[in-house]
Amino acid sequence: MPTKYLFISGGVISGLGKGITASSIALLLKAAGYKVAPIKADPYLNHDAGTMNPIIHGETFVTEDGLETDQDLGHYERFINEDLSRLNYMTAGQVYLSVIERERRLEYDGICVETIPHIPREIINRLKLLAEKNKADFVILEIGGTAGEYQNAMFLEAARELALKNKNDVLNIHVAYLPLPPSLGELKSKPVQTSVQLLHMAGIQPDIIIGRAVKEIDRSRKEKIATFCSIGIEDIFSNPDMPSIYQVPEHLEKQGITDRILGKIGLTRKSGDLAKWKQFTQKIIGVKRKLKIGIIGKYFRSGDFSLEDSYVCVMEAVKQACWWQDIMPEITWIDSMDVEKKGEREILSGFDGLIVPQGWGSRGIEGKIATAGFARKNRIPYLGLCFGMQLATIEFARNVCGLEGANTEEVNPNTKYPVIHIMPNQKEYLAKRQYGATMRLGAWPCVIKKNTKIYAAYDKWSKKGLNTIYHLPKIEERHRHRFEFNNKYRKQFEDKGMIFSGVSPDGLLIEAVEIADHPFFIGTQFHPEFKARPLNPHPLFLEFISTCISGK
Repeated sequence: MPTKYLFISGGVISGLGKGITASSIALLLKAAGYKVAPIKADPYLNHDAGTMNPIIHGETFVTEDGLETDQDLGHYERFINEDLSRLNYMTAGQVYLSVIERERRLEYDGICVETIPHIPREIINRLKLLAEKNKADFVILEIGGTAGEYQNAMFLEAARELALKNKNDVLNIHVAYLPLPPSLGELKSKPVQTSVQLLHMAGIQPDIIIGRAVKEIDRSRKEKIATFCSIGIEDIFSNPDMPSIYQVPEHLEKQGITDRILGKIGLTRKSGDLAKWKQFTQKIIGVKRKLKIGIIGKYFRSGDFSLEDSYVCVMEAVKQACWWQDIMPEITWIDSMDVEKKGEREILSGFDGLIVPQGWGSRGIEGKIATAGFARKNRIPYLGLCFGMQLATIEFARNVCGLEGANTEEVNPNTKYPVIHIMPNQKEYLAKRQYGATMRLGAWPCVIKKNTKIYAAYDKWSKKGLNTIYHLPKIEERHRHRFEFNNKYRKQFEDKGMIFSGVSPDGLLIEAVEIADHPFFIGTQFHPEFKARPLNPHPLFLEFISTCISGK
């Protein structure tokens, strides 16, 4: 069977849910028996997502092979429960650079290299390479941005050109917005009509339209869209706001979207297995017990708004671990600057558990350090992720080991006690201002020490069948960091009760720490949230939530 290509575009506004739509369709087609390969195309000129501010771009997701990508790849992995790679992501910057490099090597035989046709053809080549390497039945390309933008026009042109030569193998799915103005009280379809007109100008007629709105789209609205967008009413699907993004696939499936997609390209179902997914989503419904979790960061405030996308993987990992234990998380986003200004007791009291996630730079770190100290002294379950681990060791150094003023070289290069220092190979990169893709990235092995809380967590939840990808004592987790614990202080920490429960195979790099006489005080240099999935929730998040529940 020739590979089928699905292009998913969006209209009117960003943040519409194209990523969840692409993830849901990928899950449904996989459940129908087909091999899927989702890919995100971002229209910016950055080579990857690694150098962008999280407040502007959202969380940077890291693949097993170490590419820093858009957060939508995290959604893809969570929905289809598969590891993706650098082949599943492209930016306009990557595409243009590849074409320029080919031109420099005379691979175009001396002709005039132009935006069209060479850029769209490079995009198509990448899609075909992904199909070949993954032996994919379906390649599902989510096009970042909205229809009508100059930036993503080349991806739409690639969709048009590919359809010209492979008409029966290409489908265009358009995700469009229907607002509900409070003063009018009804969904308005004009934005959908406008974005479809913009697609028409790019030479594309959508085969399927998925309407995003706060509520279900009624037949009257569908008829209007069908009339003005030249599409059959049976090809219009509703995707309203739902309590959980994980309920979207089943909602689309109830409307028959899988059979409609397959039917339009001449295929039928091979299977229909959504049993495990439904088992998970059923746990979301009707959960009454609640758990208060505080996440202390600094990347979710933009003016007067709070942006959860900066820590989306952490948030989803917490939710998954809670739902599998029949509890509903009440997640509170806390700006670490507020902890500094008002004090940890006023801000942090009343939570069942505290998480300090990743971060960079000096702003707000004292609030995070204070959070670690508050959790340690008051025996509140604490999970420190990457920077959250490093700052927990700084707090321990200052207040338990007596190393006054201890810090990380990232914040204070001249600190008397650099308990966190830069990794040796990173100094040269920073000296040359080589910031992009130079960190310690991707999956690295870690040896877990027996008779520790971390070992027990991995062992316990693997035996319960909720996570089957770990085989102790050696695990592999994903990383994204330049700094590490300074082994010069290792004995001092151990003498005061800190356990280094996870190390690199050569024993030189500290990967995980914990405090023995505490219900749950664990920090990891790696990012367990990157590998947390609905059907494979992460053992550390499961155990963190389990401890929070037992302490209520």
